[in-house]
Amino acid sequence: MTYEELGALMNCDAATARAKVMALQLDRRRSHDGNTRIKLDAKLTDMFLDHVARQWIDRELATSAADLLALRQRMAPFDEAPPRRYAASAGRT
Repeated sequence: MTYEELGALMNCDAATARAKVMALQLDRRRSHDGNTRIKLDAKLTDMFLDHVARQWIDRELATSAADLLALRQRMAPFDEAPPRRYAASAGRT
């Protein structure tokens, strides 16, 4: 995880994230793309996975809500129709 990504996770800027990494003495490696990657400890990994799970849940809820709204709009004409009344003797011999 880069300093920018960690900053987004921790709600701070990259410089503050870098200072926190130094204070926590987390392992760092220079990547082939030139960015420094941080090896997360157990607590930060838990935060990251929680963040990813929350994003997935929010996306799924939004999709479900949109699907329900579309279904409601498709069913609206049926709600406006008068209820059917069945005769008491219908189907009896």
